[in-house]
Amino acid sequence: MASNEDTSADRNVEIWKIKKLIKSLEQARGNGTSMISLIIPPRDQISRVAKMLADEFGTASNIKSRVNRLSVLGAITSVQHRLKLYTKVPAKGLVIYCGTIVTEEGKEKKVNIDFEPFKAINTSLYLCDNKFHTEALSALLADDNKFGFIIMDGNGALFGTLQGNTRDVLHKFTVDLPKKHGRGGQSALRFARLRMEKRHNYVRKVAETAVTFFITNDRPNIAGMILAGSADFKTELSQSDMFDPRLQATIIKLVDVSYGGENGFNQAIELSAECLANVKFIQEKKLIGRYFDEISQDTGKYCFGVKDTLAALELGAVETLICWENLDIQRIVLKNHASGEEKILHLTPEEEKDRSHFTDSDSGVEMELVDSMPLLEWLANNYKSFGASLEIITDRSQEGSQFVRGFGGVGGMLRYTVNFQSIEVNEEDYDYDSDY
Repeated sequence: MASNEDTSADRNVEIWKIKKLIKSLEQARGNGTSMISLIIPPRDQISRVAKMLADEFGTASNIKSRVNRLSVLGAITSVQHRLKLYTKVPAKGLVIYCGTIVTEEGKEKKVNIDFEPFKAINTSLYLCDNKFHTEALSALLADDNKFGFIIMDGNGALFGTLQGNTRDVLHKFTVDLPKKHGRGGQSALRFARLRMEKRHNYVRKVAETAVTFFITNDRPNIAGMILAGSADFKTELSQSDMFDPRLQATIIKLVDVSYGGENGFNQAIELSAECLANVKFIQEKKLIGRYFDEISQDTGKYCFGVKDTLAALELGAVETLICWENLDIQRIVLKNHASGEEKILHLTPEEEKDRSHFTDSDSGVEMELVDSMPLLEWLANNYKSFGASLEIITDRSQEGSQFVRGFGGVGGMLRYTVNFQSIEVNEEDYDYDSDY
């Protein structure tokens, strides 16, 4: 069972990968109009797109310029080959980018990318241009946290969610509460008691209904909760023992609205817009705050810096891996062909220019570069195999900036204490033995 936190962390990694892809696609330029951007929405037919490509192929055959004609036909053929890999459009749609780009060195390079996006892409696109079109991908990155809303007043309650710019009403019910009245005598106490009892039952019903809609697999399925309403029902609900503590912890804001029902829902969305925009920011502050707490309490259940973090990952000790989104460290794999040994280095761009790192310290032989990729990309592809979750953070909050400047932008919270000094001693012992 995947927890809500895990899926949100995985989603953040997917978003980072898409951002990175968009950046590289936007920078790519080609000669002529040989760069094809194709987006197929869910429930579309592969056969329809294949027919459309065949028609385009026929049209492109009439292009006068030979060079341009061949490169466009080549790109369309590549897309057709990619499309043959799919029998039907994946559940969340299909994105294909094919074409010949010109690298910084002036060389031509073929690009063939096809993938299913991490959430449904409801755009249909086919463009042949001298650049790739990524606008539809950028739309995927719009904040997709889901927020829960409960609107309650004296007439009833409404339960809804807001995700991006999509709002859904999940459920609503009406209630008939007795009003205060001025009948005196002994019946006044009885009426007051009945009134309080009905209010109590109403609050209980709202609290119970909230659990059915906003909790899945024992965890909240929303990033935050807004309670709205006229009068003091919302305050009563937020402080009530009947309201599930798991949902109580997600309350972001209490909002006063003048209406109930759907009008109240719309008003609550408007009044809490600024607060919702800050949620990602707040989640990040909380995460790094927890990391700093481990350090200040000296629990030993933390690591920072590339060397210690990778050592802890190898041990399977890292529960939450934290990385800065612009971490500028390359993971370089070198091979000594004489001995067959491989060596992995983690270097900044400055260190990478220093060729002395590429020399085997024992034999003095220059080692061959086998692989070079950004460390964060490697971690994003491999973090699950170490049993960790990966959180990619920005340096826009004060805590984030402190983490990047003070801790090198990479660290983690551990499942148990790890003595990094003893790991280093063991490595030295190992090196010492291997000399014999």
